[in-house]
Amino acid sequence: MVKEILKIKKLTKYYGKTLGVKDLTLALKEGEIFGFIGPNGAGKSTTIRSIMNLINKTSGQVFFQDEELTKDAINLKRQIGYLPSEVNLYEDLTVKKMLDYHASFYPNTSQERCKYLVDLFQLPENKKIEDLSFGNLKKLGIILAFMTEAKLLILDEPTNGLDPIMQQRFYELLKAEKAKKTTIFYSTHILSEIAKICDRVGIIKDGQLIKVETIEELKSKNLLFVTVSSPDIEKIANEFQLTNQIENQTVRFQTKLDSNTIIKRLSKYQIDKILINEPTLEDLFFHYYK
Repeated sequence: MVKEILKIKKLTKYYGKTLGVKDLTLALKEGEIFGFIGPNGAGKSTTIRSIMNLINKTSGQVFFQDEELTKDAINLKRQIGYLPSEVNLYEDLTVKKMLDYHASFYPNTSQERCKYLVDLFQLPENKKIEDLSFGNLKKLGIILAFMTEAKLLILDEPTNGLDPIMQQRFYELLKAEKAKKTTIFYSTHILSEIAKICDRVGIIKDGQLIKVETIEELKSKNLLFVTVSSPDIEKIANEFQLTNQIENQTVRFQTKLDSNTIIKRLSKYQIDKILINEPTLEDLFFHYYK
């Protein structure tokens, strides 16, 4: 049986009367890359900051390796690598001094590991942090998260600011961590990343977790996307009970009907063009966000 590394139980956070996240319950398995997706404002960063105790939870608990993860759980925190969506560091330090300072809090950090990551992301160690570009600052944040040989990595919008070459190196680094059975909690709004690297995905909407499934389960949903162009388009719209979806004698809709049934029902109308597609991850995401 696969061990559950991170357990979130009924996590709730209100900012005054404004909901951040409500009753979120989730468990991450050892060695998986779990994608956490939703648009800006859905509750992704609130969830992560609550897990990390950077903000106070309204209610709920978080357990890491079966121990409650609290503000004072220093030994547990040493086993977690964290990359915030916005990297803010001591600007008057050089990159090298920042790396050394960070390493001083993590006994398992090795110079070899740090050098490997610096070389991988081609980061200039002698530059002051205040002089780094946005992309190099994000690279430094990634190195700080990965240099400690953590058992759990919590990454909030990790590729924002990376060029395509560095993104590819980052994905390869993730695969290497997964091979070591590191658990990775990966928050993003970029759906192509989720499809490329994640084992499971959780969809958050308006502060509530509405779906948790594997990528394969999501893609195998009995859902088809149909586009039809026809001079009988209004009759077709009535046939499938569609409203306000007609544009230039064309209608596009999603359905759980199979292809044979769709074609049979359309056969009594004059058809100029028909296209039946399986949904992409983007289609499925927006299906839940209707």
